[in-house]
Amino acid sequence: MRTAGPLAVLLAAALFGTTGTAQALGPAGTTPLAVGAARLVVGGLGLLALLPLMGARFGDVLALWRTRAGLVAGVCTAAYQLCFFVAVGQTGVAVGTLVTIGTGPVLAGVLALVLLGERPTRAWLVATGVCVSGLVLLVGGGESSAAFSVTGVAAALTAAAAYAGYTVLAKQQLREGHAPVTVMAGAFGLGGALLVPVLLALPTDWLASARGMGLALYLGLVTTTTGYVLFARGLATLPTASVATLMLAEPLVATALGIAVLDEHLGFTGAAGLVVLLLGLLMQGADARSLTLPRRRRPSVALASATSAGPRAGRCRPGAARGPLPSPRRAGWWSGEGRR
Repeated sequence: MRTAGPLAVLLAAALFGTTGTAQALGPAGTTPLAVGAARLVVGGLGLLALLPLMGARFGDVLALWRTRAGLVAGVCTAAYQLCFFVAVGQTGVAVGTLVTIGTGPVLAGVLALVLLGERPTRAWLVATGVCVSGLVLLVGGGESSAAFSVTGVAAALTAAAAYAGYTVLAKQQLREGHAPVTVMAGAFGLGGALLVPVLLALPTDWLASARGMGLALYLGLVTTTTGYVLFARGLATLPTASVATLMLAEPLVATALGIAVLDEHLGFTGAAGLVVLLLGLLMQGADARSLTLPRRRRPSVALASATSAGPRAGRCRPGAARGPLPSPRRAGWWSGEGRR
């Protein structure tokens, strides 16, 4: 189904959009950085535990960690958590969220063009522009007393680059034939391990309560483990830039939950931004549906078919059309296959 990929990404974005409300309903004594670190640690463990249930092996994750792409993707997931919360602390929630989430799709599109050779379509450019405009109105509709901070904006841009980085590298690994759950377990398992010292250095008394443990399990197993399995399934069939733009549904869901559950209020400007953002997502969803990539045949299946057909199967008859030659990989350096 052509709608399966966009739907999987939008479901992942919806799960990510519940994190803020979940934290607000959590126990007293939590800090955003501690909650983010706990989320990544629990979510990474959940993805690793899911491997045998989905027909994957831990050895496949270890193989990814031996590649440059696997290592950099894991570092990016940890860097995103740290830099985003530094940005929010320095610039406030509005500016930190706007810079990080607003520039993420643009950076992902640029990296996908440079590393993967994916050219953005005109429809993606228009839809992304509409979405970012809606995000500006949505975030600007609230009041913010935070002062401008060069350090905070730099941290937000670094977080956006980290998000774009692990998205593009995950796409590269999926192209190489790795299973979606293996790719996500590799990135977030390593990222969670890197954040264990950060979690231990922060106040974690809230984890001893039932509400605190429930919060950590929900954010880890539902929004991270389940969310990123859905994210990877969509990424396997859609262009990278389209996935990054569809993920802008996250602030839309977060705003809706804030109004419905936390009794927050949205002014006229914010409401207009919500409508514009939704319009951009509908435009991107329609474009992504038309660009859904067909599933690739694994080399082993093609080889088995050629072998079973006999020794003459690989020969071309005179005048017969030859298949296209495989194009060189644009990201061989990242995947660790450029030097062997």
